Amino acid sequence: MNNRFSGRARLALMASMLCTATAATAATPAGAPFTLSSSDIAEGRKIAEAQVFNGFGCSGKNLSPALSWSNAPAGTKSFALLVHDPDAPTGSGWWHWVVYDIPGDATSLPSDAGDAKKNLMPAGAVQGPTDFGTPGYGGPCPPPGKPHHYHFRLYALKVAKLGVPANATAAFIAFNVHANSLAETQILAIYGR
Repeated sequence: MNNRFSGRARLALMASMLCTATAATAATPAGAPFTLSSSDIAEGRKIAEAQVFNGFGCSGKNLSPALSWSNAPAGTKSFALLVHDPDAPTGSGWWHWVVYDIPGDATSLPSDAGDAKKNLMPAGAVQGPTDFGTPGYGGPCPPPGKPHHYHFRLYALKVAKLGVPANATAAFIAFNVHANSLAETQILAIYGR
């Protein structure tokens, strides 16, 4: 094992540990919590086939869910969305969707915005690489057995641009998201087969 791989492995482990920590929700000055909602996925509920991956033995439509948010804290300059499955049998989980540099005035992402070819993201938003090896949304498709947990985490950031290299890994992006986070909110959904 060379030092470069060892460094990447350490970064992936750090990001995984950060992403599996308990979510903190900051309140706005008016007291309303920073909230993430969706018409396609729900807290603690099974993810529908429309959002499931199409491959690896799954036959879903691989549509990213519509997401909307409200009450971002004062000082929010951008948002980042990280979707992670900590139960994936990899030792560090599985990154399903990585989006950053979402403009600070954005309040939603439409259904299927995760298809990088459709250009449905707000102007300036960047979809980073996932563990599927490409940018964009990759839905759940765990091995048969116990259901996995899918954390859809939205972060309010204190910077307008994350400033990561174009070839940054999901773990490196997550590390930088956490370093610049003002608040986070999430929907935790499940899927199994």
